[in-house]
Amino acid sequence: MRYRIADLNDLPGIVNLYKAVARVEGGIARLEREVSEDYVKNFVLQSLSTGLIIVGEHPENPDELIAEVHGYKSGLHVFGHVLGDVTLAVHPHHQGKKIGRTILTIFLEEIARNRTDIGKVELITREGNLRAINLYQSLGFRIEGRLEMRIRTPEKTYEADIPMGWQNPNFEFDF
Repeated sequence: MRYRIADLNDLPGIVNLYKAVARVEGGIARLEREVSEDYVKNFVLQSLSTGLIIVGEHPENPDELIAEVHGYKSGLHVFGHVLGDVTLAVHPHHQGKKIGRTILTIFLEEIARNRTDIGKVELITREGNLRAINLYQSLGFRIEGRLEMRIRTPEKTYEADIPMGWQNPNFEFDF
């Protein structure tokens, strides 16, 4: 498996990955029909401009992406040290193989080593996704609250979202 920083040539592969993940209940917040090229292009451009985006290539077919993680800054001065909207996607056929842990570890290590302008990394996961919560906590994320009734499930119930944060140990304050 090869992990690398993404570029615009990865758009089709990321769209395909997100559509595959969206087909599985609880994979990402979007439905498959909500994963468009414009949606992906937007977060790729923002991540390349102000944040970080890493992809994992299929070991036998480098044109196929099986994992992706990204985050970007909001553009607001008061949040200039925060990398938000962090999203991790692993193709359903490759889950349970520590690929998510590996790519997220690479992402956080890259921030710690080379992005001292980022003090905090934020993500949100649904309360029922205990595997994700446990993964994020094992990598140093902390639960920072609870957003009640945020997710509407297919069963017509509601689930809370759990905001989590990780702090960069090498953050350089710019006061």
